[in-house]
Amino acid sequence: MKPAILIDGISKAYAGKQPVTALDNISLCINEGELFGLIGPDGAGKTSLFRILTTLLLADSGSATVNGLDVVEDYRKIRDQIGYMPGKFSLYQDLTVEENLRFFADVFNTTIEANYPLIEDIYVQIEPFKKRRAGKLSGGMKQKLALCCALIHRPTILFLDEPTTGVDPVSRKEFWEMLRRLKEQRITIFVSTPYMDEAALCDRIALIQSGEILSVDSPQNIVETFPHRLYAARADNNYQLLTHLRQQPNVELAYISGEYLHLIFKGEDQQVDFPGLEIKWINPTIEDCFIQLMNRKKANA
Repeated sequence: MKPAILIDGISKAYAGKQPVTALDNISLCINEGELFGLIGPDGAGKTSLFRILTTLLLADSGSATVNGLDVVEDYRKIRDQIGYMPGKFSLYQDLTVEENLRFFADVFNTTIEANYPLIEDIYVQIEPFKKRRAGKLSGGMKQKLALCCALIHRPTILFLDEPTTGVDPVSRKEFWEMLRRLKEQRITIFVSTPYMDEAALCDRIALIQSGEILSVDSPQNIVETFPHRLYAARADNNYQLLTHLRQQPNVELAYISGEYLHLIFKGEDQQVDFPGLEIKWINPTIEDCFIQLMNRKKANA
């Protein structure tokens, strides 16, 4: 496969009273036509990486190319070839839906009509509100308008920085269905999200924490290579149970996951005594893999 995005040793730090390392020697390859997810919590470095790749921020070290173009030397060419949807709604809130679309089409010297087939599936959902000001749209409709504006010049690569944060579950599902249809048109999609359940919708993912990549693989492979047997446990008082588990010498890791606690034992001794304890063996999720990798990183620090 031909790479669409190549990242080689990118690092970025922010100065201040307490300097912060946003990215620490990041290297990634995203292939043409791939839906690639960058998965991690707030502050993990996702937005810094996206801003570097979309030529809005300079890295301290390392290099990156987008469509074979250097993000520093060829920034003007890159901006013509990519679509970028930042995490914060950044369209003109006093302009209507239609006026925003026409403005962005003019910026790229094109028209809505010329590229309408690409955005049609998305635009028909917001067309009834085309005369409404963007600032008056719901969160889901703002999201769809922003995606239309990012696509209006028919980019080959789409950068989506936490596009579903703060959006209701129905709109989140609809958005990922739109991404699946865009992928069928051979658009490379690089999306970041803090939602672990969205990782399963990507072809491949990179798990990132504190500016470091913990793992890169398909969601299925990451889950299948989970190195431990994982258990779910609960009792009448889960908080007391959690405190108890973390004090046991045979428990390596214990944490809350919904109405259960998830735990990993250190060795063959997998016995725990606690009043009313229920425990069962379960399959891990991407979130379990992420927590396990963070724990391993912490232990090796």
